[in-house]
Amino acid sequence: MREVVRQKLADSLVFEIPPLTPREARIPPLPGKAHAVVGMRRAGKTYFLFQQMLSRLQSGSPRDSLVYFNFEDERLAGMEAGQLSLLIEEYYLRFPERRERREITLLLDEIQTVRGWETFVRRLLDTEKLEIFVSGSSARMLSREIATSLRGRATETVVFPYSFREFLTHRDFRLPDDTNLIPKRTRSLLAAAFGDYLEQGGFPEAQGLERRDRISLLQGYMDVVVLRDVAERHRINNLQALRALVRQLLNAGGAKLSVHKLANDLRSQGIAVGKDSLHQMLAHLEDAFLVKALPLWTTSERQRQSNPRKVYPIDHSLFPAFDRSGKANSGALLEIVVAIEIERRGWDYGYATTSSGYEVDFVTRDDDGVSCAIQVVSDPTQPEVLEREIRSLEELRATEPQARCLLLTGSDIDATTRSRIPAHIATVPVWQWCLQADES
Repeated sequence: MREVVRQKLADSLVFEIPPLTPREARIPPLPGKAHAVVGMRRAGKTYFLFQQMLSRLQSGSPRDSLVYFNFEDERLAGMEAGQLSLLIEEYYLRFPERRERREITLLLDEIQTVRGWETFVRRLLDTEKLEIFVSGSSARMLSREIATSLRGRATETVVFPYSFREFLTHRDFRLPDDTNLIPKRTRSLLAAAFGDYLEQGGFPEAQGLERRDRISLLQGYMDVVVLRDVAERHRINNLQALRALVRQLLNAGGAKLSVHKLANDLRSQGIAVGKDSLHQMLAHLEDAFLVKALPLWTTSERQRQSNPRKVYPIDHSLFPAFDRSGKANSGALLEIVVAIEIERRGWDYGYATTSSGYEVDFVTRDDDGVSCAIQVVSDPTQPEVLEREIRSLEELRATEPQARCLLLTGSDIDATTRSRIPAHIATVPVWQWCLQADES
């Protein structure tokens, strides 16, 4: 084992960092903490670690002070927590002067394969002044488990599939300096690029693939999540029910999920499963970063728990990949994009129902406490659709008078449509709102 660690360490200090698309995920600047990088499989966590290495190189850190070590290696099978010390021992044997300087960044990828890794990281935090990153498969690197295992000694960064901003960066498209004043030609180019983003989604490996190949790739992702991150991890034997739940969630595209109704539907198909089991499966799928279940926007915890949740896949590309209707649904795609962008920004949010029973897609509260009611509409030029969306926002103002009102549209609207919208309701195309990363 020591020889394998020694060889991997030597390789890690000289390998060339591959080209990467910079991600906008944020590392909290808290000294003395391990940085846990989590997220769904294939969202780009490993390349985010490479990005941290590149950033430190550009800031003047020596290459041999940056140690990337991937534990997903058959030669390390059976490695125990006590043997993790070999990595530090071998490094300081090679660079004894760095123990005094304390200038090391340690990036431990797929470390969850070593049982008891948390005690090793805690010990390093207590005895060595190192910068430590840990990352790995989502189901074994859950937020609550990291918080418990590292006992307040870790920060968390979630890596999502590409946002629209990152998608443009990946394509070497220069982002506009002012997202509120964009020249007409640039607007056309950005709108066209957003159409490509809606089609391809945000998973890095899916970029540029033909539709058939992309769907095959995404379905492969789901198989791994369902079998390894959920069924195997949580010892779920009722795979038929689990797969049926996943199909339902990925086909929903923001629809409300009634677990009671789903349980009845499955039983009518001969799939025996209880409501409690479905609730647990849903929680496990959220833990694996596959879906986000959005509660009702209310201060009442009882109402939050008793009302159905709206469920969104973690990336909009998963919706058409598992949609069996064969019909394009641009409205659902746009709503998923907005939901995950809000999640990416870290705002508090939920959906709302007005006193007359109308639904508001999202009510948000940002880091500064500013609230916003958001409706997403693909085509606001249809008078009856526009009237319904405006009515929903207007009714919500009765219970949320401080909330800004925002209508996010599938495209730019003309002057005639704008004239039908009250002045206090702002309108922005979804693509443009996605570029306004620091605005509500």
